[in-house]
Amino acid sequence: MKNKEITASKKANGKIQYLTEILPEIPTNTILYKKLTGLGATYGELKANRNSIIIEPNKPVISGKCKDPKHKDDNLFGVYEGVYADNIMAYIERSIKQNKHFKILTTPESFHKVQEAFEEMDMDIRYNSFLLFDECHKIVKDSGFRPDIALPMDLFFECENKALVSATPIEFTDPRFEQQKFQTITIKPTFDYVKDINLHATNNLLQAVKEVFAGLKGNCFIFCNSTDTIHSLMQQLGLLEESAVFCSEKSVEKLKGLKFDNVSDIWDKDIMKRYNWLTSRFYNAVDIELEEKPTILLLTDCYFADYTAFDPNTDTIQCVGRFRNGVSSIHHISNTNRNFMVRSKEELKGRISCWKDVYDMLQNHYDYATTLSAKDAYSAVLVSLPYAEMLDEKGRTRYFKIDNYINTELVKGYYNCPDNLYEAYKDCDAFTINHYSFLDYKLGDYEKLQRTNKSISIKEKRKIMVQQLELLGECQTEMEYQFKRDLEKADSFIVEAYDKIGKDKIEHLKYNRKKIKEAMVLTDYHKKATGTEVLKLIANSFEAGQWYSAKYIKEELTRIFNLVGLQPKEAVTSHTINKFFHAVQSQRKKAKGYQLIKSRSI
Repeated sequence: MKNKEITASKKANGKIQYLTEILPEIPTNTILYKKLTGLGATYGELKANRNSIIIEPNKPVISGKCKDPKHKDDNLFGVYEGVYADNIMAYIERSIKQNKHFKILTTPESFHKVQEAFEEMDMDIRYNSFLLFDECHKIVKDSGFRPDIALPMDLFFECENKALVSATPIEFTDPRFEQQKFQTITIKPTFDYVKDINLHATNNLLQAVKEVFAGLKGNCFIFCNSTDTIHSLMQQLGLLEESAVFCSEKSVEKLKGLKFDNVSDIWDKDIMKRYNWLTSRFYNAVDIELEEKPTILLLTDCYFADYTAFDPNTDTIQCVGRFRNGVSSIHHISNTNRNFMVRSKEELKGRISCWKDVYDMLQNHYDYATTLSAKDAYSAVLVSLPYAEMLDEKGRTRYFKIDNYINTELVKGYYNCPDNLYEAYKDCDAFTINHYSFLDYKLGDYEKLQRTNKSISIKEKRKIMVQQLELLGECQTEMEYQFKRDLEKADSFIVEAYDKIGKDKIEHLKYNRKKIKEAMVLTDYHKKATGTEVLKLIANSFEAGQWYSAKYIKEELTRIFNLVGLQPKEAVTSHTINKFFHAVQSQRKKAKGYQLIKSRSI
């Protein structure tokens, strides 16, 4: 693919040249690599003397541009959920009567409605409009969870006049780009555009956020692609009253259900607070115009929301680029996860090649199978293969899905360890690391993940918690006391046991709850007898609603009395249980015993 460079300079007033000043119109069959956000690529197309259909990543971008006073005379029309082909047809008819160019902005998922409207009006969309895919890196970025984002691309390649644009494009592998002789045009700034960034790696996201936030002044914009994480942080940091959240429609309803109402699915300056939280819906294309220069923070949690990872070469650049008046400082706070695999692009391409070879081999077996049962068996295996994910419903390769897989895995590798993340920013030509720190705490997110793992037994979870209590040691700071409170919330019994009898005793008792509880009661008894120890020990050994044999009752009561050195006035027999429980004598398999009904203790 041929590459052409065009320089962009700063004018005497310090402002950067607009794209229309250096490239009056975007040529067809072009991937425009802007390098800088806010150059005005979509602005130029909306002003261009031709019919335009611009595909934008989501509704907030379209709403923002349609409401922008700069475009009040440009005949803009937004297409997204809730707008239909009939509405588009009425707009086209109105534009023709007024002798105005079409300027349609649509989401990828709603593009089919634009296509239907053109077909209904017997107009060929392939020849009478310029089709521009804005923020084209999103085709790759979102293909993993948003399969319909690439739906317009088949028609895109049939169009006579078309282009893609992004400040942060990702390499495309679709062969149609080469077949149609696409070119790349790179905008090369003649000035220093590199921004300083502060990188805070940590093993505990909450505590690191608390520490970094404490040193901030003025308004903050916090990018984090998880409303669960956002709400949890707002609660734990006590910021609910000082926060606004901007997220998807579904997340708006979710947060309102949690009694948080200062939330919107579009950028709205009127609800802005000191702490403004934004999900990935607002990473790209949205223009946030403020008088001030706010502090920008990016939060990544690799353990509980790995989709919050930022690609320094795309996501970070895009987030910072939302602020047209600039920013005062940039901070990325992130934990890392050793379980994230580190693979090179060549290794990832090799994996896909192997997947394809396996798929093709089995497809060949399927094609030449001579019985229905054999075909059925091969079919069941084919759909479960990794390469099946890279195919559309017609069996064609989804190249953007392959690009997404490669990009996602490369980014994951950055978060394998703090050094990798540091190097990723160091290799990015948009940033210079101004400050790097590793905020290390006694207990972190990995330990939290261990104790919240629902797939392990209670015994294994308690072993993990005892290890963490050993790491924590004697609490000396408020932060360490908070760690301990978190452990108590997870399992107050084992924390109390650790405090009373210690790790060695717990391990000696092999984490048996009954034996541990008994040891705790005896420890209390030896420290300070209260007179209730016998009742506590009996309550630990016997449970209302259960049946016990006469033999067990006599032996267990005798053992308990001996533990505390108590000599009852009467001989201990199975009938003694009646002093502590309402019980009914009964027999099971020829063994006499008692069914315990209810405890007599208050």
